[in-house]
Amino acid sequence: MADEYDYDLFTIGAGSGGVRASRVAASHGARVAIAEEFRVGGTCVIRGCVPKKMLVYGAHFAEDIEDCQKFGWTIEKATFDWKTLRDNVLADVDRLNGLYTETLENHDVTIFHEKATLTGEHEITLASGKVVTAKHILIATGATPRRPDCPGNEHGITSNEAFHLDAVPKRILIAGGGYIANEFAGIFNEFGSQVTIINRTDTLLRSYDESLRDRLLQISMMKGIDFRFHAEFRGIEKNDDGSLTVSMTNHEDLEVDCVLFATGRTPHTKDLGLQEVGVELGEGGEILVDRFSKTNVDHIYAVGDCTDRVQLTPVAIREGQAFADTVFGPGDPVAVDHSCVASAVFSHPPIAAVGMTEGEARNKLGDIKVYQSDFRPMKNVLAGRNERSLFKMICDASSGKIVGIHMIAPEAPEMMQAAAIAVKAGLTKADFDATTAIHPTMAEELVLMR
Repeated sequence: MADEYDYDLFTIGAGSGGVRASRVAASHGARVAIAEEFRVGGTCVIRGCVPKKMLVYGAHFAEDIEDCQKFGWTIEKATFDWKTLRDNVLADVDRLNGLYTETLENHDVTIFHEKATLTGEHEITLASGKVVTAKHILIATGATPRRPDCPGNEHGITSNEAFHLDAVPKRILIAGGGYIANEFAGIFNEFGSQVTIINRTDTLLRSYDESLRDRLLQISMMKGIDFRFHAEFRGIEKNDDGSLTVSMTNHEDLEVDCVLFATGRTPHTKDLGLQEVGVELGEGGEILVDRFSKTNVDHIYAVGDCTDRVQLTPVAIREGQAFADTVFGPGDPVAVDHSCVASAVFSHPPIAAVGMTEGEARNKLGDIKVYQSDFRPMKNVLAGRNERSLFKMICDASSGKIVGIHMIAPEAPEMMQAAAIAVKAGLTKADFDATTAIHPTMAEELVLMR
């Protein structure tokens, strides 16, 4: 490697993508350092999908305790203690933070627990004033929650702070129509909050199939979640008793105890010195990269949510791996295929999808066939829960190739992982039809749709 520099690789940001890239680069023999101004692990591990999924698990017990009575169980005086769940979740976050740190240390990666800024060609300056040089620089700083620009926005919280609340709000307003808004709406609703979602349009989860979006809205309303569409903030005022009065367009004022902003995420690229060293950014502040994660500056790369690609943790990890193998590995350059990436929304019930929606397929392919199964899960039948699931398969009419699968059902993400392999591999409806079902399961509907 290049002895003229202090390091062969300097990574800014120790999230999922940055940690993977640094670890793999070190395993290829590179001298690696990484800087993280918050905690090792990044958004997903520290304040995102991992602690969020634990809250989702905790929320599911509310319905399980209610449903179990039809299965012969009696649970008297069941109570929920938010602080117990919160503290146990945060303790596990601490454990994961330690494991990620240990992984880096075991690969001899130097960790700087401070902010790092690009201050010259191949030069990084740390908050302590220390200046280091690196042959290659990787930006993996992720994204941060966006706050709406309205009077009183300082009274609201984001998903970052939601994991640290002192108590479950009796009344919570959640702003946004994406996956974060719908996930936290389901969580707090099960914990007993009166939940209101406001959204500036009338569309939830706009990247998902319309049938699933409509089904989630219907079920969420049945569960008692209130929706206010075409609503934008006018202002938030804090009252003497600590409550908040929210004024918005097209709707009456609303008094709540907590406002949670879930209105999207912005690439964390400010104050890093990127533009000063010539790195091109997009209109939203995202770092523009090529298929090998390289910026317009030859020695600077970027992976994960700070770029203009798919904002998902597994994608960031793949990008970090590909970068390290390309720049430091012995083989050919590796590019990540960003097509046909499966995803999930851990709402109540969850949504999972891979490939094109029905609308996208009609626009792109023209002639398609749509198969679906609209059913009531066996557990819901016995529990007396009037909640239906929906599976949908989109196929190219001429070839029978499956171009999309969409589900809203209990455990939909667990089923989708295997189904996504089949779609990515280009299998056909006939291949699914030729597969014997596992009965009785919800997953059997995947091979029984007509």
